[in-house]
Amino acid sequence: MSWTPNSWRNFPIKQQPIYEDQELLKKVESEMATYPPLIFAGEARNLKDELAKVSRGEAFLLQGGDCAESFANFKASTIKNLFKLMLQMNMVLMYSSGKPVVKVGRVAGQFAKPRSSDFEEIDGVKLPSYRGDIINDIDFTSEARTPDPMRMLKAYNQSAATMNLLRAFARGGMADLEKVHQWNLDFIQDHALGKKYDELSTKIDDAMRFMSACGLEVKSLPQLHQTVLYTSHEALLLNYEEALTKVDSITGEWYDCSAHMLWIGDRTRELDEAHVEFLRGIHNPIGCKVGPSMKEDELIKLIDVLNPNNEEGRLNLIVRMGASKISDHFPKLLQRVKKEGRSIVWSCDPMHGNVEKTNNGFKTRDFDNILSEVKQFFTIHENEGTVAGGIHLEMTGEDVTECTGSQSSPITAEGLSNRYHTQCDPRLNANQALELAFTISDSLRRG
Repeated sequence: MSWTPNSWRNFPIKQQPIYEDQELLKKVESEMATYPPLIFAGEARNLKDELAKVSRGEAFLLQGGDCAESFANFKASTIKNLFKLMLQMNMVLMYSSGKPVVKVGRVAGQFAKPRSSDFEEIDGVKLPSYRGDIINDIDFTSEARTPDPMRMLKAYNQSAATMNLLRAFARGGMADLEKVHQWNLDFIQDHALGKKYDELSTKIDDAMRFMSACGLEVKSLPQLHQTVLYTSHEALLLNYEEALTKVDSITGEWYDCSAHMLWIGDRTRELDEAHVEFLRGIHNPIGCKVGPSMKEDELIKLIDVLNPNNEEGRLNLIVRMGASKISDHFPKLLQRVKKEGRSIVWSCDPMHGNVEKTNNGFKTRDFDNILSEVKQFFTIHENEGTVAGGIHLEMTGEDVTECTGSQSSPITAEGLSNRYHTQCDPRLNANQALELAFTISDSLRRG
């Protein structure tokens, strides 16, 4: 079938809001279609080239950021801390593996969230579920929970401001390797993990001085003073995605210019539905979550729809099974894809299959389960002789208490209420994310 940016509208669709004012919705969509792109098609092509290296085992993918960005917590300091954390994790992984790390943030567009139910009920009052700030508000009132198309404009403006700041950080000196010690976040510095990072930073300082002593002009090498952080989010609200999909003037191909990479979730990956239809037509690198319900034949058909030309770097399959299920379900899927000769970037999402609820009502994730799924993911790839390409994390550079456990941040179920700030699902805090990076670096070093 021929594809257009709006051909998804002819297909069944899940996880979408019902807008009461359809005329306002059309007006917002038309206005957004005139807005400048948030990313450029050439940048998306560069990311695809980098992901092709990941698929061959020549680089490692680090993808992480907020569960759901919010309007209320939009601060320069929050963006800065996430950027610093990505740089720290990048340095740990790159130093251990000797490979470049492709950094992709869940940022500048991660506003919409799928929900298990269309409605939420509290004390006998039933209202539409909160679906992310791009759709409605988290406050439990009828007015707040009514989907509002105008929120798409605010999401675009916040994403544009975030992109502007990230580009400034990446090119304006913050990513300079001569400032590697300054990336340590304040609340980590005096911690054992912060000291471990400082030890690594000292080794990098020594290497920089050695290169200078050898006569290399390190100050003139942009690779040592700048970096690239790509953006990504789940392509859930297709009205927003369609409005920002544009023809590239160089290639004549369609790109979704809301982010460098888009993905579809485990709830919206049906072959004959709207989200797969939309993603198959854009030329960005794309991803798809792979949960325990995925069947072998279904996965092959999905791969062939989303990546019909078997292009390297085009398709990232994000495995999210859960620590108790990955060893039962993932090996046979991996074996089938390997047998069929499909080119895939495999990454591990150890977050979404490990959600649990505590007795005091908090959703959380236990660090031991997260770590277990990551280790099993690497082991399964090692056994099959395939490439464990990367990691996909819901995390923040803030000192939150949302996930229990870990040596670096021993949060108990009772301590979750101290700084439980997430808009939706629990995130790793900076200590936990950095600890996970050090653990993964051991696997990369052995590999």
